[in-house]
Amino acid sequence: MENNSLLTTGLIDEIRQVMGQARANVSKAVNNELLAAYWNIGRIIVEHEQENNERAAYGKQTLKALSKALTEELGKVFSVSNIYNMRLFI
Repeated sequence: MENNSLLTTGLIDEIRQVMGQARANVSKAVNNELLAAYWNIGRIIVEHEQENNERAAYGKQTLKALSKALTEELGKVFSVSNIYNMRLFI
């Protein structure tokens, strides 16, 4: 039989606090990485569209085609509206 006298509320609360902070840190790190990735994706798209021109000549068809290709390979995060928003980051 285990000795539960060592399991005080303070011990459990302290461990719970450490795990809660670790989870919050992981969440922040993931969000930061996703934000950086989306910014870079937007930059790549804009640079490709502009091809060194001051303004891009793109259309909805380009975004739709890009969305379809990326969604098939990388998942539904690459909807047309999300790709459009990624372009706006830069």
